[in-house]
Amino acid sequence: MTYCVAMHVADGLVFICDSRTNAGIDQISTFRKLFVFSVPGERLIVLQTAGNLATSQSVVNLLEQRSRGSGTHLLNVATLYDATVLVAETLREVVARDRSKLTAQIDLSASFMVGGQIAGSPMGIYNVYAQGNFFQATQDTPFLQLGESKYGRPILDRNLTYHTPLDEAVRCGLISFDSTIRSNLSVGMPLDLLVYGKDSCTAREPVRIHHDDPYYSQIRKQWGDGLKNLLAELTPPPRDFMAQ
Repeated sequence: MTYCVAMHVADGLVFICDSRTNAGIDQISTFRKLFVFSVPGERLIVLQTAGNLATSQSVVNLLEQRSRGSGTHLLNVATLYDATVLVAETLREVVARDRSKLTAQIDLSASFMVGGQIAGSPMGIYNVYAQGNFFQATQDTPFLQLGESKYGRPILDRNLTYHTPLDEAVRCGLISFDSTIRSNLSVGMPLDLLVYGKDSCTAREPVRIHHDDPYYSQIRKQWGDGLKNLLAELTPPPRDFMAQ
C-alpha cells in the first residue's frame, strides 16, 4: 500500500511519501514514490505515485525520457495545469498499452499527485485519478492524499489550514505519517520529504527520513507524550456516564 501527502499553504508546498509497496509476514519491498522534474529558477514539478508499481514506474520513465526530447514534456509545458494534463495522458497511454497485452485480469490502476510551480504562475497541487481525470487543491482544502489516508487525515483536518506556516505544515505532515504507520502495516519507513518555498522555482533534494532519524523520533515522542498528558487532564466524565 502507500501513503502520500501534498500540502499547499501560503508560504509553499510540502510533499511526503512513504516507500513501502508490499507488506507481509516475510516480504517488505521499498520503492521511491516521489519524483522531481526541475529547471532551477524556472520550474519545479513534483510527482507522487500510488497504485500498480509497474504502471507508475512506466509513466515516470516515459515522462523522464520525453523530457530529454524535442516534443511537449514536463520541462517545457507552459503551466502546471498543462503538466498535469500530460501526466494524465501518459497514465492513460501506459494502461491502454499494457492492458492490450495481458491475458489475465490484473489491476493496472495507478494514481498521481502533481505539484509545484512554473515561474510566472501560481503554485498548485493536483490529484490525478487512475482514470486520468483530476482535481486541484484549494485554500479551503489545502492538502491532498493518496493511498492509506484515513489514519493520518484527522491530524491534517484538525490542524492544517492554508495559512499554516510552512515549518508547522512539515510537522503536521510528519505526525500524520506517524499516526498512519502506527495503525497500518502496509505503510512504512523510510519517508521522502520535499519542502518548497513559494516563488523560488527550486528546492533542495528530497530528504530521506529513516525510523531512527533524530528529529522524527523527537517529534513523534513529543506528540505521543502530549496526547497522554492531555487525555489525563481532560474533564472526567459525569457520574451518569459511568457504570454503577
